[in-house]
Amino acid sequence: MLKVEGLSKNLGAFALKDVSFTVNEGDYFMLLGPSGAGKSVILETIAGLVRPESGFIYLNNEDITQKPITNRGVGLVFQDYAAFPHMSVYSNIAYPLRRKGVKGRALHRRVIELAEKLSINHLLDRNPQTLSGGELQRMVLARTLALEPKVLLLDEPLSSLDVQLRAGLRSALRAINREGTTIIHVTHDYEEAISLANRVAVVNKGIIEQCDTAEEIFQNPKSMFVAKFTGVRNFYHAQIIDTTEHELRIIQLQSRHKICGYTDESIGDGFVCFPESAVSVSRTSPNQSALNVFQGKVVDIFPQRFGYEVTVDVGFKVMALVTWESINRLELQHGSDVWVSFKANSLRFIPRV
Repeated sequence: MLKVEGLSKNLGAFALKDVSFTVNEGDYFMLLGPSGAGKSVILETIAGLVRPESGFIYLNNEDITQKPITNRGVGLVFQDYAAFPHMSVYSNIAYPLRRKGVKGRALHRRVIELAEKLSINHLLDRNPQTLSGGELQRMVLARTLALEPKVLLLDEPLSSLDVQLRAGLRSALRAINREGTTIIHVTHDYEEAISLANRVAVVNKGIIEQCDTAEEIFQNPKSMFVAKFTGVRNFYHAQIIDTTEHELRIIQLQSRHKICGYTDESIGDGFVCFPESAVSVSRTSPNQSALNVFQGKVVDIFPQRFGYEVTVDVGFKVMALVTWESINRLELQHGSDVWVSFKANSLRFIPRV
């Protein structure tokens, strides 16, 4: 277990302020936030590259706050890969093993094992300068894992990759985590956080705004910043259970309700979301083309800058943005019986890797 307690650091124009969170053994923990929020500074402080002015970092109940990076038991993968360009892929992976005194067959066996795990065993004789971004990232991951870190620290590892390479590396990272490696991963991409993490900390201006499961953060943001940054209120754990002849997916929510949407995924678990602006609210059953139509009751009305956020319980809670004029015209209030509808093409399905 890694515990960060009251971490603070003044960097002039920016400061970390009393940052605290706990990462349990085996967690895939995501630091999520916009550029400049302080995510990478937190990661570098955990790694030992930045020394805090106050606060503590504990790893398995040992205070590592002042320990050098080489004695912390963590492995850090930078965004810019930091490969050794004059060495082959094999030698890059073998380097930390040789530094630890591993030799001969033991060294060779470990290099091959790591290369196979990250699907780069066919690249071992290549020079890093000839590799694609995805291949290079896998090589650096293998080299870092050679140290058998207690915690793997990743700084925006997917940001410079195209969509296909990103999907492949997501699967590799999830597999590494399932095998027992604790991971702390920095990102600005909420879809990345949803698909990989079991716990998420939202970072803003050097503080932790909220730390919880992805479901809790997206469904129940604890601050205006979290709500605006994530931008998603209609967010549900879901499973694709069927496909129509026209490739429309039938998606079942945890509440057992079924909704319809389009996605390239054909089956599997994940999360489904749709914007509040895509939801229509009416007092009578709507006569329109929307496939997702539910009857429910208004359970909350919350004022926004240009109207109201209306929460309707239809067996699961649906949030809609409704103008001031519509609130008055529909005579909406707490307890009103209403219908909500949203089109299938407004849904987005995010698979769980």
